[in-house]
Amino acid sequence: MPRKFTLSPTIGKVMLLACAMLWGGSYPTAKVAMSVVTPQYLMAIRLLAASAIMLVLFRRQIVPYLNRRIIVPGLLVGATYWGTMVSQMTGLTMIEPGRSAFLTAAYCVIVPFTSWLLMHQRPTARNLVAAALCLTGVGFVSLSSGLGGFSVSVGDLLTLLCAFVFSFNLVWLGKFGQTIHPVALTFAQFVVAGVACLIGGILTEPAPSAAWLQPNVLMCLVYLFFGATMCAQIMQNIGLKVTPPSQASIIMCLETVFSLLFSVLFYGERVQAAAGVGFALIFSAILFSQIRLNGRMLERLKR
Repeated sequence: MPRKFTLSPTIGKVMLLACAMLWGGSYPTAKVAMSVVTPQYLMAIRLLAASAIMLVLFRRQIVPYLNRRIIVPGLLVGATYWGTMVSQMTGLTMIEPGRSAFLTAAYCVIVPFTSWLLMHQRPTARNLVAAALCLTGVGFVSLSSGLGGFSVSVGDLLTLLCAFVFSFNLVWLGKFGQTIHPVALTFAQFVVAGVACLIGGILTEPAPSAAWLQPNVLMCLVYLFFGATMCAQIMQNIGLKVTPPSQASIIMCLETVFSLLFSVLFYGERVQAAAGVGFALIFSAILFSQIRLNGRMLERLKR
């Protein structure tokens, strides 16, 4: 009998760290790609390609659930994921990648309040403190020129809208994932959101052009699909099986840090002092709220 392969906790943590790095790198990469590729077309390519690969790899987990019971859950998680991606990608065309990553990550703090609204699960004192920290951090990020320059741009507002809509997406994923296989639900989410992005792109955005075939753009698209979507998702699923939830949540929080680091190193983003304080406060709020919340969510994923 062949020996059963077991993954060490150390390798699992390295996989989660690599996952956070890949996700962090997706912000400046998407920013470069969207200099040519419009937001909804970009997301349509990512999501529909990922759906096709998922159907090939996880057919047994997906096909049995493709019935009437998945229609409403699929539409809800797909529509909210579409709203999340469109608002985030459109906002990213207007603000720096690192700034986008930290503002997007505010969803971690919003989720308990969305759960209260939809599932009647009251937020704890910890959630209230995290929300206050996050709100203060957003205020500092909005200080564009020292303490006298409070300014919230359209890009900031769209990115915060992304965080708000994403919180609904996560709560519904948690709810419907109890009766529908998570892989099948994720497949439905990608298909609905991908089709919505494709329709939205056809109706509201310029048609694809030869500029999409530029080598640097193609490299960005390959990274976003294979790196930030396929490889990162696989490493996350494997790493979560051997890493304690409290440690996994902290490692995955580093996505925002990597995004800012890569944006500064490779995209030339400059971080002002007030924004740096804001990023630190938002990251503190994420850590404060994530550890216990993700602990419960990751345990569900393991089962």
